[in-house]
Amino acid sequence: MEIHIGQRFRKSPKYIRAILILTTLAALSLFLLSLSLVIYVKILGPPTIAVPQSSLYYSDSGQLIGETDIGQKRYWTGLPSISQNLIDATISVEDRKFYKHHGFDIKRIAGALIADLKALDKVQGASTITQQYARNLYLGHDKTWSRKAHEAIYTLRLEMNYSKEEILEGYLNTIYYGHGVYGVKAASQFYFGVDPSKLSVAQASMLAGIPKGPSRYSPIANPQLAKDRQSHVLASMVTQTYITEKERVQAEKTELILNGKYQVEKQSHAPFFQDAVKSALKTQLKIDDRTIEMGGLKVFTTLNVKQQEIAEKAFADILSKDSSIQAALIAMEPSTGEVKALAGGRNYQESPFNRATQAVRQPGSTIKPLLYYSALESGFTPSTTLLSEPTTFTFDKGQSSYTPHNYNNQYANGEITLAQAIALSDNVYAVKTHLYLGKDTLIKTARKFGITAKMAHVPSLALGTSGVRPIEMVNAYSILANGGKEVEPTFITKVENAKGEVIFEADPQEKQILDPAQTAVMNGLLTGVFDSKLNGYTKVTGSTILREISRIYAGKSGSTSTDSWMIGYTPELVTGVWTGYDQAKKITNPSEKMYAKKLWIRFMEQSLKGQPVNSFPQPNDVINVAVDPISGKLSTDDCPVSRLTAFVKGTEPQEFCTQPTPEKAEKKVQPDDKKAPWYKRFLKIWQ
Repeated sequence: MEIHIGQRFRKSPKYIRAILILTTLAALSLFLLSLSLVIYVKILGPPTIAVPQSSLYYSDSGQLIGETDIGQKRYWTGLPSISQNLIDATISVEDRKFYKHHGFDIKRIAGALIADLKALDKVQGASTITQQYARNLYLGHDKTWSRKAHEAIYTLRLEMNYSKEEILEGYLNTIYYGHGVYGVKAASQFYFGVDPSKLSVAQASMLAGIPKGPSRYSPIANPQLAKDRQSHVLASMVTQTYITEKERVQAEKTELILNGKYQVEKQSHAPFFQDAVKSALKTQLKIDDRTIEMGGLKVFTTLNVKQQEIAEKAFADILSKDSSIQAALIAMEPSTGEVKALAGGRNYQESPFNRATQAVRQPGSTIKPLLYYSALESGFTPSTTLLSEPTTFTFDKGQSSYTPHNYNNQYANGEITLAQAIALSDNVYAVKTHLYLGKDTLIKTARKFGITAKMAHVPSLALGTSGVRPIEMVNAYSILANGGKEVEPTFITKVENAKGEVIFEADPQEKQILDPAQTAVMNGLLTGVFDSKLNGYTKVTGSTILREISRIYAGKSGSTSTDSWMIGYTPELVTGVWTGYDQAKKITNPSEKMYAKKLWIRFMEQSLKGQPVNSFPQPNDVINVAVDPISGKLSTDDCPVSRLTAFVKGTEPQEFCTQPTPEKAEKKVQPDDKKAPWYKRFLKIWQ
């Protein structure tokens, strides 16, 4: 019967024709389907291979100081910078025919399918490196037919548009190695503390075994399982002739020292500074949040790690742990505006509010140098004298009055020079100057110095009653320190994108905005804060830290009931310190009132230690004249105290000092004076 049917089949041409037709149709359909798929993939073109990467922040010396943290440590490194040991280990264990197939290993897929059928379970993987790369880039790890179809298309797109080297580089930079670590650079640094180019055979074989099961084969989480997996990788490397049997044995015997630490903890260095950098990336460079956080940027900053450490240690040493007072410090290089150190508070974890860049606080007498610079431009000199005595100013047609007070209500009750008024921080002299110049003058000058905060048109503005940001005050002093050139706080010198292309590079432009001669005179005046020759009815305001000073500084302190400041500089470095309570609580503890000066002098002395002591440069039209600090007249033997004081040529005093006269009697205001308008009584002091 079977023979009969077979004979009939062989003798029937129609069956043969049918089989041939069906076979041809199937082959044609398969060909057309394949051609359509190839055309479709070709039309789609190369898929983007951009992946989220941590943006890295570097100090001014190139030290890595921080990174963005999106829950994943991701860095990108080129294939030439990856150890050949790791490349060989990865290929041998993950995809032996990587360089031979076109994205799919048909033989391996068939073998895996048979193994799965025998076990009635998914027991063997068959994904190539390209397939895994496609999955890592574009897909999840769910096991649906839809996901597998998309994976196949992405695999073809990768193979058709990128070289094997590009695919391998991408895979090694995106594969997950456990502990939140993605890519070989982050993995080699986390597990072994080395660069991926320096991985040994032992280290490479250990790393290559992890991706199969990152939590299972982590040498930190499961040392024995990781060791067993390493042995498997090494055996595979021998089979593929990447290493010899002797090298395998040696690698297995090598005791690996595990690091277990990320290259840099999130914001472990200068967290307030890093926040300021991110703000600059967004507001100044107009880089969007996603790119900042996941764009793999390399941000080269201005931070000086040594100076930052000095600042943070000074905070820890000087600020009492029993006090809740806060502090901020900003240090800048005046010639460039580069911020070298920044502390926005005592503890970033407890309060990330950046008091250095965000807080608006009353600057007190630190505003006076801006006022007195305007006075110099308006004809004042260091020897200009005004009466320092209790004074009440009336204005608004007599409807309002204002009585400034000196610290501890101490007054000269006589004339003092501008030089002494600055050194002693005489408030009456400041308000008189402010009103003489006009209430708009200080505001206009503050704008020239880069201060943007709103300021009130009131007499007390001369005493710093309108709030400003600390960083703007430090920047203003930088303009004095650099000889009057425009400058602004700079946190970033260069930014590279994930491809290593420079997308920003600082290019400071030099622009003179202050008169160089008057700026030099102002710098000289501000050195008087630390010169006891200017002691008068009280000591110079820098007297409490004179013993700690080892070089020439210019500066000014300032205080209100709620704020304490010290801003000072050399030609190389400007530093400002603010201390106070966040809720504007009054500072009553005497030791807390000294914090700003103590922090400032500690930082300056340690930061400049070992550097040359330089004087402030003076242009040719400025001369130094020996004057009597009390009268401001030319020094003679009759007035034994003499101080060299800078003047613009032609404005130096012409009179000689004579023997100091007894203290003048306190001037009394006559009844008719009280009835006169405030401006007439004010002008009377100039007679």
